[in-house]
Amino acid sequence: MTELQDTGLRRRADDAAPSITDLIDEETVQSIAQEAWSALVGEDEFLVPLPGDLPEDAVSSWVDVRGPWNGTVVITTGRSTAEQLSRELLKEHAPPVLDEEDIEDGLGELANVVGGNVKAVLPGPSALGLPVVGDAPVAGPDTCRVDLLWRGQSLTISVQGTAGALLDQ
Repeated sequence: MTELQDTGLRRRADDAAPSITDLIDEETVQSIAQEAWSALVGEDEFLVPLPGDLPEDAVSSWVDVRGPWNGTVVITTGRSTAEQLSRELLKEHAPPVLDEEDIEDGLGELANVVGGNVKAVLPGPSALGLPVVGDAPVAGPDTCRVDLLWRGQSLTISVQGTAGALLDQ
């Protein structure tokens, strides 16, 4: 009879959730984002890893990931950048003036694709929630954040774990 050996790789029910910084790094998040931009926005579109100041009218879209690791993948940028991104996603189908729903759909689609690809590199099985657009969830200490520029405009992508997150009281 073969004896099964515990390698310690499985998480037990009473074990603490893994920290996101133990599971993914900034380089991986940036690579995932770049692949999403190339596929959705355009093959010649690049994200430059430089921090910039987000404008006061910043808007975010995020998706929740639930599984062995629980958290949120958030994209935050200025409203005009979100509009430019949505216009690029719609391509020739973009109306002369985008309405709020078009902008939310575009930013939500980007969060969905980036979030789905982040989910794919995390321990599974996991489920991805539907995209939400609004003010970004408050990041706790368990966060992997990448500051980028797209066409000279600031963009932040963060993968935020729920471990140690501040709860509303």
